[in-house]
Amino acid sequence: MQDLKITPEKAKTYDTESEKNGVFKTPARLDGFGKKQNEYNDIVMENIAELKKRICNLEDEQVKTTDRFRICANELQAFKTELDRMKLTTKLNSNTIDRLTKAIDISKGNVE
Repeated sequence: MQDLKITPEKAKTYDTESEKNGVFKTPARLDGFGKKQNEYNDIVMENIAELKKRICNLEDEQVKTTDRFRICANELQAFKTELDRMKLTTKLNSNTIDRLTKAIDISKGNVE
């Protein structure tokens, strides 16, 4: 199977030292075109390398952001659980206070 990876050596269109390098072979009379095409291919390879770096950085940031959202979701769930517990405690305490108040009123003879 043919190696499909693009390398700087394979991107060369024209090579005066050796006819073995390069994907596309050009005759010697197209020397100027070949050199300009090689310059263009070099620029493209540099841009591809830069884009690969940027993609890697973006993937790293995405992992960090996902982790941050996971932490926030866990904290939010813990907060909701604590809030529900506090609501229940408050309701139970209010009912207890009401019962105690009624018991005091009954003990004083104030029956409703």
